Formats: sequence, C-alpha cells, structure tokens
Amino acid sequence: MTPDILCGVAIPDSRIAREATEALRDVASPLLFTHSLRVYFWGALAGNRLQLSYDPELFYVASMFHDLGLTSPYRDSQRRFEVDGADAAREFLRRHGIEKSEIDRVWAAIALHTTPGIPQHMHPEIALLHAATGMDVAGRNYASFSEEERQTVTSAFPREPDFENGIIDEFWHGLRHRPDSTFGTFNDDYLARRDPTFRRADVCSVILSSPWTCAHHAHP
Repeated sequence: MTPDILCGVAIPDSRIAREATEALRDVASPLLFTHSLRVYFWGALAGNRLQLSYDPELFYVASMFHDLGLTSPYRDSQRRFEVDGADAAREFLRRHGIEKSEIDRVWAAIALHTTPGIPQHMHPEIALLHAATGMDVAGRNYASFSEEERQTVTSAFPREPDFENGIIDEFWHGLRHRPDSTFGTFNDDYLARRDPTFRRADVCSVILSSPWTCAHHAHP
C-alpha cells in the first residue's frame, strides 16, 4: 500500500492511476518502481510550490511510464527508450478515452524527459517530469525542496542504499542492446561507464564523412 498523501500531495484516486501503477509494477524492478513514485511527488511538490496549473492524473501517468522503455518487454527495441515509454503511455491513455491534446502532453513529457534545455519552456506536465527525474537521479534543484519534503518522500519510498549505481545499471541493461539510440543524448554516458569498449559516435565525423563531403572530394 502506498501512502495517500505526502506533504499535501496525493496520488490520484482513479482507475487510470491504479492501472498505471500496476502497468509499471508488473515489469519494473523495485528500484525503477519506487524511483517513478518519487518522481511523481517531486514533480507535484514543485508544481504546487511554483503554482503551476498541471493535471495530477496526467502527470502521474507520465511518471509511471517515463522509464518503462528500460524494462524487459523492450529488450529488442532499437528506438530511444523514451519513445517506447511515450508510445506505451499513449496507447494506455487512448484505451481510457483521454483526449488527444492531453495524450500529446504526456507523450511529449516522457519523450523529452532526458532532453535538457527544452522541457522547461513547455506545458507544466512536460517541465515537471524533466525537473523531477533530474531531482531524483542527480539531485538537481535538491535545495529547493525542504528537509521535511525530502525526508517524507524518501521515508515512504526509500532510495536503495546504492541507488546511484543501481540506476546506472538500469540504464545500462535497458540501452546496451541499442547503442545507436543514445547518439545525440547523454544516455551514451551510461554505456561508456559500464562498457570500456563502447565508442561514442562523433557528429563532426558524421559531417566530415557525409555524402556531401564525399561528393565534393570526388568532383572538385
């Protein structure tokens, strides 16, 4: 059982929220599951503090699905894991009859949650998911949460003793079969950390070996 209210934030009491919880619980490790719950609370607390107008139910679904693409059902996927989770959330919300504009917000929130510099300029659900994942994984904006908030959330949904290495391993297992999907993102850092043979793609090399460059040298 999860606590009903933490620091004034409640998990939505709805069929959609309950089914989203179960959808993640069925496939995620305990580490990813509790991480996703904390993400919801960090985002909701920040949204309330900043007086943003966001939909708690939509944000909860985004929180539950944001790392779904790292789980075992997607071990054969070659797409970005964020897109796998976003598409799963889209199909889930379609089955529940949610309007397309709201589905699109959830899709973008999940698809962009690892992309710095853009989400904070978009709808609150999108901005909050990006901020909340950064808080839970890397402590981004840690000081903007009170000691009471941090203690309350982590007491209800504890961080594993070695969460930092655990979450790196989750990314490693979710991405090592699709290294090309990490190009242009910081997700290649996870592969480089766990695999000494991993070689990052280099956009300058891509440009210098493009068909345009080859054509130019072939026909001076």
